Amino acid sequence: MTNLDLYAKTEHLLGIEEATEALYDLYRSELDEYKVKTLLDVGCGRGGFMQRMISDGVICKGVDLSAVMVEECKAQGLDAECIDVSKVEGKYDAVVSIFDVLNFLNQDELLKFLDAVADKLNDDGIFIADINTLYGFRDVAEGTMSSENEKEFLVVDAVFEDDKLYTKFTLFLKENEEKNEDFKYTKYQDTIVQYFHKLKIFEKLPNLKLVDKQTFSLYDTKDKTLLIFKKK
Repeated sequence: MTNLDLYAKTEHLLGIEEATEALYDLYRSELDEYKVKTLLDVGCGRGGFMQRMISDGVICKGVDLSAVMVEECKAQGLDAECIDVSKVEGKYDAVVSIFDVLNFLNQDELLKFLDAVADKLNDDGIFIADINTLYGFRDVAEGTMSSENEKEFLVVDAVFEDDKLYTKFTLFLKENEEKNEDFKYTKYQDTIVQYFHKLKIFEKLPNLKLVDKQTFSLYDTKDKTLLIFKKK
């Protein structure tokens, strides 16, 4: 199980549903004024945002590097692939990367990613993404939490140092319950790294122009920044 697939397996235990819905509302409202007809969702997860945009009449495609997420999208009849954005065919009126996608990339990966995004945009196309602020990493994300249900127990331990957030996921899954045997727990553990990015990185890109930035509060005061780009 890759670390992204482990995250996918534990997402329902993280209590992020309300925050995710708030982000969907924000992105949807920003896209309204651009009248987009086609959209590429990079880091599409289980496809919740695509479903919203499809209901608005937008043709959507999603990509995610977690095979678990992509299979869930396909099970709902959504157009999704487990590929890198650079491998996507066609061009789109809008590209979105929702909920920290850019923070999972180091600076070199980020710049290559942004070039690939620009390449997938139609002329004058729009790209919207959100990133964590320094406060969001240092004062909101850092710490330890746990969550459990009848079959699962999750511990998340996050430490922020050297402009990186190291988040260790430890998941225990109950096995053999349906076989009338003595159950046991299987342990899965991995660490996901996220990177803090200063805004100046986004201000001098060769193929994307930063046209708006909005710092907002998702979990706490000014813990996120929304970035809106137009293709040059």
